[in-house]
Amino acid sequence: MSEHDGRSAGPPGEYEALLARLRTTEAAAEQIGTRLDETTTCEQLAGFLLRNLCDAVAVELRAEDGGPARRAVAGDLALLTAPPGGSPSVRAMDGGHPLSEWVVLSGGTPAHLVSVPLVARDRVYGAVLAVRTRGGFSDHEAATIHFAARLAAVHLGHARELAATEDTAMNLQRALVSEPGRPHPNLEMASRYLPVGSGALVGGDWFETVRLHFGRTLLVVGDVMGHGLDAAVDMNAYRSTLRDVASTDLAPHRVLRQLDALVAEDPARRPATCLLVRMDPTRGVADFASAGHLPPAVFGADSSAALVGVPVGPPLGTGVGGYEGVTRAITTEETLLMFTDGLVERRGEDIDVSLARLAGLRLPVGAAVEDLVDAVVAGLDARHAEDDVAVLAARIRRRRS
Repeated sequence: MSEHDGRSAGPPGEYEALLARLRTTEAAAEQIGTRLDETTTCEQLAGFLLRNLCDAVAVELRAEDGGPARRAVAGDLALLTAPPGGSPSVRAMDGGHPLSEWVVLSGGTPAHLVSVPLVARDRVYGAVLAVRTRGGFSDHEAATIHFAARLAAVHLGHARELAATEDTAMNLQRALVSEPGRPHPNLEMASRYLPVGSGALVGGDWFETVRLHFGRTLLVVGDVMGHGLDAAVDMNAYRSTLRDVASTDLAPHRVLRQLDALVAEDPARRPATCLLVRMDPTRGVADFASAGHLPPAVFGADSSAALVGVPVGPPLGTGVGGYEGVTRAITTEETLLMFTDGLVERRGEDIDVSLARLAGLRLPVGAAVEDLVDAVVAGLDARHAEDDVAVLAARIRRRRS
């Protein structure tokens, strides 16, 4: 062998075996952990080992009670039911992490099993069991199994860290977009908050109710532009400021003027749309005002919907003002529905078409407010919306005779 051909001297076939192992290692790095999801990572580990080394694979993670929970299987499942017999032989692999090996009979056929812990950063997530019937695993093959298991364990750790972060974010979102404040008891209320996707971070959709004098209640739905923690912080600031302004008992359009002027003083604050409705059950009227927000809908006694024509001013934070109000009669048989754009908007669709879809809904006649909101969410498939969804519904409570 030439000393210049790039190969080291060694036993015949050693270079080829090393090259094959490197290629297998590269394939593992490319095929395992492409998504930060526990189940997907386990399935990718099982699939990789089945394609390259085994006749059957099982990946088990530790459950909350400490016991094993099988998360992925691949190959001849009958081989995975063969109980290991006797004491296993143990090989020290990869810095001392153990690899246990059994030879058992499965249907009269010798089956070689290896068990490798899923270990990363000194944390054991579970184990992978690999089985094959065509002979034992060589040291190179065992090392490959161990490498794949360790690689998967690293990605499992990342997936759990991401899940914990998302859980924290969603808890923050639920705390910020909590149930609206206590309206007067003369209103029946229902609300929903649906974040987009299962991995959504906090956003800027919100709703609120503010008790006013003489049995009136101010209903609020808003949407801060953008997503993420900054949008959530701005949303909470809008919510707090609005409570202060609304406590002065101004008409809704004047509340928007005051809020717009206050927000415009902070150039770092993100713009937001906002819809205000002041419900007056005693008089049977509702006063509306909008800052760049979509119009609300009113469902009548027959559960058909009509959009309310509210003059639309600029979003909050521009300092332009120019908000106008409109008043509409509302009865105990009608239900007001306020919402953010995620409920109706669909990518590439004109907003008039989106609103017409809402107005075209036919809901169960006589439905309770909670049931009506559920029917709207289901009718518009809001749980698969492309943006966060916030919905607030209200109905004047009938007086007891």
